Amino acid sequence: MFNACEYLLDRRIEAGDGGRLAITGPAGDLTYAQLLGRVQRAATVLIEYGLQPEQRVVMFMSDSPDFVVLYLAAMRIGAIPVPVSTMLHADGLAELIRDSRARLLAASAEFTDLAAQAGIQAPELRKILLPHDLDEKADPTETVYGTTSDSPAFWLYTSGTTGKSKAAMHRHASIPAVCETYGSQVLGIRPDDRCLSAAKAFFAYGLGNSVLFPLSAGAAAVLEPKPARPDLMAERVEQHRVSLFFAGPTFFAGMLRANLDPDPIKRTVRLAASAGEALPKALYGRWTSHFGVDILDGIGMTEMLHIFLSNREGQVRPGSTGVAVPGYELKILDEDGAPVQQGTAGTLFVRGDSTATGYWVQVRRVPHRVPGRVAAYR
Repeated sequence: MFNACEYLLDRRIEAGDGGRLAITGPAGDLTYAQLLGRVQRAATVLIEYGLQPEQRVVMFMSDSPDFVVLYLAAMRIGAIPVPVSTMLHADGLAELIRDSRARLLAASAEFTDLAAQAGIQAPELRKILLPHDLDEKADPTETVYGTTSDSPAFWLYTSGTTGKSKAAMHRHASIPAVCETYGSQVLGIRPDDRCLSAAKAFFAYGLGNSVLFPLSAGAAAVLEPKPARPDLMAERVEQHRVSLFFAGPTFFAGMLRANLDPDPIKRTVRLAASAGEALPKALYGRWTSHFGVDILDGIGMTEMLHIFLSNREGQVRPGSTGVAVPGYELKILDEDGAPVQQGTAGTLFVRGDSTATGYWVQVRRVPHRVPGRVAAYR
């Protein structure tokens, strides 16, 4: 038996981390013991609402303790949480609810009206669950559903940049696969870290940054429900003594344009990470000169859950995306499937234990490749 909720949460309690801070931010603090209690009570609520193993619950939620509680509680009972973008309009949200055939929709309080509009357009939806429905007085469900490493755990919808958005289906084993490769061996995440991500948790990148990596290591996640802005992120860095900061090149450039005081960031942030687009060499130089913090640029994708090609701390090659993350096999091949010569463009193929099992309601298998940005691979 293996359940990713136990891996992320119960394992920390067993290690004696119950009193350690797990989540902080504008919505308040939760220790690991408090988080476990909330997850067990939320599991009871989900069961009472009739959610069955392998049924989907769409999560239209801002980054908050409620997001983490719902995500973990659904996996705990063998159901499948499906975080989706909070930038969707009602029609777009309804489309994903119908596509996933979700029985429940969980929404943050600020999205109540939009969720109701979407729910009308999704006839298979049984219930819209709001934060106040997570009854703190519910009896905790201590039993964990008997999933295995290969059991379906959660879905993430792709961005749709190369076509219609599709649900990449991930196993319970995908979570330790990314935590023990990129999280442990590239970030070097440790219990005293505090993680803040400009990318939201409904993205694969943000989910790893804000939930999977900190909880796997007994560290703390700093969750910001509001849209990320350079001044707001800088404020949170100083307020919560953030040590690991995650963003993308556009956001790092925005922080430079905002003319922020670099001293608070220099004092607490030990490392930054970038993904989503190529990090230009010039931008890397301006950022590190101004803020005094190194950036690890990398490539990831929803189908692989997180980053599989990255620079390393102390070994950054500006303008490149580094080398393969331990545990991943990478090849650059031409159109005939043959290895390309040094300096020749091709298609990057990736293989690793975090690979999605496939796309929901898609006949073809997941293509394990990322077009473009191949020159950085060595």
